[in-house]
Amino acid sequence: MKTQKRVRIRGHLRQAGAALLTAMLTVTLVASLAAGALWQQWRNVEVEAAERARVQSLWVLTGALDWARLILREDARTGGADYLSEPWAVPLEEARLSTFLASDKNASADSDNSASEVFLSGLITDLQARLNVTNLVDNGKVSPAAQKAFAKLFELLGLPPGELAALAENLRLALDTTPANNAAQPVPLLPQRIDQLVWLGLSPASLAVLRPHITLLPASTAVNLNTASPIVLFAVIPSLDMAQAQRLVSVRQTTPFTTLAQVTQQLGKLAEPLNLAQQGVNSRFFEVSGRLRLDQTVVEEYSVVQRDGIKVSTLWRDRGARERQAAPLQ
Repeated sequence: MKTQKRVRIRGHLRQAGAALLTAMLTVTLVASLAAGALWQQWRNVEVEAAERARVQSLWVLTGALDWARLILREDARTGGADYLSEPWAVPLEEARLSTFLASDKNASADSDNSASEVFLSGLITDLQARLNVTNLVDNGKVSPAAQKAFAKLFELLGLPPGELAALAENLRLALDTTPANNAAQPVPLLPQRIDQLVWLGLSPASLAVLRPHITLLPASTAVNLNTASPIVLFAVIPSLDMAQAQRLVSVRQTTPFTTLAQVTQQLGKLAEPLNLAQQGVNSRFFEVSGRLRLDQTVVEEYSVVQRDGIKVSTLWRDRGARERQAAPLQ
């Protein structure tokens, strides 16, 4: 009897242990499922919040672009030359968005509170302060004047001249849409952005060195001597040396040039006179860069605008961070 009683007790203990283990496993499983569901819900909330912040940022940057276009339009109304002490050239340092809403009497307190954590910064850059790659081809042929300017730039920066020759010839082929040209040989694609110049024979290393000094615009443009860096001035004025380029920059800081005749007067007699096809004191193409920071979300946007009279139109817009590079001295 005692043996049977012990067996029954042991059986009960085993059943109780199994039941306890099952209960513990059930609790663990329920806790794991609950934690997984909670994490999934949290993730969905975070994704939705990030997407909402991104969309709101893009709307604000669109407004900032319209504001920049307004500044350029008002600058065109005043007329005259374009130079670096004008309002459009003053960068907008990072500031709270609420700063811009402070004068709005219709802004609610809630909007002020939400805007206090939003920071906006931006800059308008003159793209005609750089050598335009499009100038390398004129009327279906490689332009000797533009090629000479690029050759000076390549030599100064220590870049292989063979890449310049390939760039100019491939650009000529890409711009030639005649059936005879297309049938004779494979035609390279026409680049739309600076990064795509590698299609035409530039190496990535050379492009990285050239990037602060060149641009790619839809039409031939003159270099604005009021905004160009000393390196670009040295390249675009055939008989100029770097010392003269630096002196030209110093002079224009106090007295911007309004005509090419004033530049010629500063430089003295030139072997090759200045001409409006290569040099100028006005600009039509600008880049508008904007950066908005909202909590952990940072959105950057770059736009190229074209100004014709008081009409300022957007040519293209890109979003996303760019590789940071040293800006050319202006």
